[in-house]
Amino acid sequence: MLQFEQIKDSKQLNGLALAYMGDAIFEIYVRHHLLKQGFTKPNDLHKKASRIVSAKSQADILFRLQDESFFTEEEEAVLRRGRNAKSGTTPKNTDVQTYRHSTAFEALLGYLFLEKREERLNQLIAEAIQVGTSGRKTNESAT
Repeated sequence: MLQFEQIKDSKQLNGLALAYMGDAIFEIYVRHHLLKQGFTKPNDLHKKASRIVSAKSQADILFRLQDESFFTEEEEAVLRRGRNAKSGTTPKNTDVQTYRHSTAFEALLGYLFLEKREERLNQLIAEAIQVGTSGRKTNESAT
C-alpha cells in the first residue's frame, strides 16, 4: 500500500480540498472493487464505475447512510463543511444540490484518508459500494 506523510493541519483544510482528495480515493476503491468482481473490459469498467462515482449516486449513498445514522457527530460536521463549500463553478451533469451533497460525501472520504483513519474509511467505502451497486446497505442484504 502507498504510504503518505500526514498532512499538517488536515483538519483545517476546506471542504473542497477534502473533496478533491476524497474523489480520487473513492475512484481507486471503486475501480479495485470492479476488477475484484472480474470485470475487465474497459467500456464495462467505465460504465459500472461511473454509476457508482457519479454525483447522483454519491448523494444517494450519503442520504441512505444518514437515514441509518451511520455517521458520527464529527463526520456530520465534515459533511456540512463539504456541503457548504462554495466551488465557484456550476456542475455539468447534475443540479447544484446534488453536487453539494456529493461534494460532502467526497469531503468526508478525503478527511478520513488524510487523518489516516483507515478502518473507518474502509467501513464507509464498503457501505458506499454496497449501496451504490445494489441500493442496499450490507447489513440489509442479509435479511
